[in-house]
Amino acid sequence: MRIGELAHRTGVSERSLRYYEQQGLLAADRTRGGHRDYPEAAVDRVIRIQELFAAGLSSRKIARLLPCLRDADGGPSELADAKLVAELTAERERIDRMMADLARSREVLDGVIDAAEQ
Repeated sequence: MRIGELAHRTGVSERSLRYYEQQGLLAADRTRGGHRDYPEAAVDRVIRIQELFAAGLSSRKIARLLPCLRDADGGPSELADAKLVAELTAERERIDRMMADLARSREVLDGVIDAAEQ
């Protein structure tokens, strides 16, 4: 599929898709005319990339992680090593801290809302 169709199906801009390709996160074949031609599996790959960016991972970490995931279901492959596991454990701990901070912020907001409604 062409880049415009992939952008439409994933809700990701063409510019972002080009960036993903530059960063080694996404690959496309080229037509004889030089246009990008993405396989159907690119849809799942782009969705996975978006999820990882939303979790706060950098493109460098995502590039290390993607070969360790299967595109269709996001499950792990056998390629993860101890260093990657340590990096991802640290990322999970960072996300846990962010979630705790957000929960505290929500509690404060709930208190203010409750006070304002009375």
